[in-house]
Amino acid sequence: MADTNQQQLGETDSPLEDELEHAFDRTVAEGVQRLHRPWHVVLATGFLGGTEVALGVLAFIAVREETGSPLLAGLAFSVGFVALLLARSELFTEGFLVPVITVAARRAGPLQLARLWSGTLAANIAGGWLVMWVAMGAFPRLRDQTVESATHYATAPLSRETFSLALLAGGAITLMTRMQHGTDSMPAKIAAAVAGAFLLAGLEMFHSVLDSLLIFGALHTGRAPFGYLDWLGWFAYTTVGNVLGGLGLVTLLRLVRSRDRLREERAEVAAENAT
Repeated sequence: MADTNQQQLGETDSPLEDELEHAFDRTVAEGVQRLHRPWHVVLATGFLGGTEVALGVLAFIAVREETGSPLLAGLAFSVGFVALLLARSELFTEGFLVPVITVAARRAGPLQLARLWSGTLAANIAGGWLVMWVAMGAFPRLRDQTVESATHYATAPLSRETFSLALLAGGAITLMTRMQHGTDSMPAKIAAAVAGAFLLAGLEMFHSVLDSLLIFGALHTGRAPFGYLDWLGWFAYTTVGNVLGGLGLVTLLRLVRSRDRLREERAEVAAENAT
């Protein structure tokens, strides 16, 4: 009877294991493609990602102005994440799962990961800065709301609360990435994007790129009670929190869960290098 139960349990677990292995293989394959792109492709993809997220930020501001509700505004921000998904652009904080697993599998190196992170982050900031400059010129009625919303972030000192908000933001967007790579269903991927936007923007977590664009919008109005140095201080600790949250709360557990598959992948790489 015990053997029969174990056999039935194994049969029940097998489809789950197959699906997890399929998701792992898909993740590594995508990571190889992303980490081996030339510089100009990394920068172009990141720049477009920044412009698309900026449109989500604009939607957030507009709904916040009309309703006063950050939760509804967070749902509106999902426009930015859906655009990232469908346009296949890149956001810096989306790089805490797929590329890291690829490096752990030894299909790419740490220098390639550093290039992806630094290039994507700089391009995100540049693209978002530009679109927010245009947006503040196009919608002067949203300037006061932009300044009010941005001040919440730019003037927040480093504390347990603010760093925790940055940790949660990194974990939330990495979880969104994991959910999207766990399915082939486009409706499910879009649902994950909406859920991620709701958590990040609706709950006003501290996200290094998303909130930077909001801050830039306020600076473009000329009415902000803070400057670029204030933004830089906020940006520094928020970025660290995002990285630690994404890696520690989600990616590390995914690596532990896939440790056997990682060993197999590393063995394959070693065999390929030996030939």
